[in-house]
Amino acid sequence: MSLENEPRRTRLLDDPLAIRAMAHPVRLDLQGLLGREGPMTAADAARRLGISQALASHHLRQLAKYDFVEPAPGKDNRERPWRLVSTSQSWREAAQTPEGAAAADVLEQLLAERALESLSRWQQQRPVEDPIWRDHSGIGQSGVYLTGEELAELVEQINALVQRYIDERPIDDKSTRPAGSRHVAITQIVTITPEPTGSEEE
Repeated sequence: MSLENEPRRTRLLDDPLAIRAMAHPVRLDLQGLLGREGPMTAADAARRLGISQALASHHLRQLAKYDFVEPAPGKDNRERPWRLVSTSQSWREAAQTPEGAAAADVLEQLLAERALESLSRWQQQRPVEDPIWRDHSGIGQSGVYLTGEELAELVEQINALVQRYIDERPIDDKSTRPAGSRHVAITQIVTITPEPTGSEEE
C-alpha cells in the first residue's frame, strides 16, 4: 500500500519481474539509503552498507534495469552517483494475476520480516530515548468489524494523515527536513480474518 500520490515519485508495480527484482534485502537497503542520503555512488553506498563495491554496483544496475534507480549528475565525469526514480511503490494491481500475486507475497513477507527486525532494534534503543520518541512508537493492535467499504475508507483516512508530510518532505530531499526531525518508518499491515466454516458457526 503506497502512501505517495505525486505521479513522478510514485510507481504502480504490476510486472512480477520488477516486483521480484525489488524483493532483495540488499536492493531494499540501497533504496532506503538513497532515500535517506540522496544521490550516492556505488562506492559510497558500499561503505555505508558494509558490502563490496562490486556487490553494490551489481544490485544498483539491477534496480536500474527495472527503473527503480537512475544515474544522477556527478561532480565530474569520473563520479557516477545513483538516485531514486520513485520514492514509493504500490503493487496492489499485481494480485490480478497468479504470477503477480506470488511476487507480491514474496515482497510483502520480506518487508514484514524487515519491519520486525527494525522493531527489535528500536526496542533495544527505546529505553534511552527522549519520551517524545519513546512514547509514540512501537506496535498498536486493534480489532474491529468493518464492511469492505468501511475498510477502504479507513485505509484512505490513515493514508491521508501521512500524505501531508510525504507531500511536503520528499524522502530524498534533505532540504525539506525540519530541524530535529528523524526518519520514521511506518509499516501498515492490514489482515482480514477468514470467514468461519459452517461447523465453526454452530
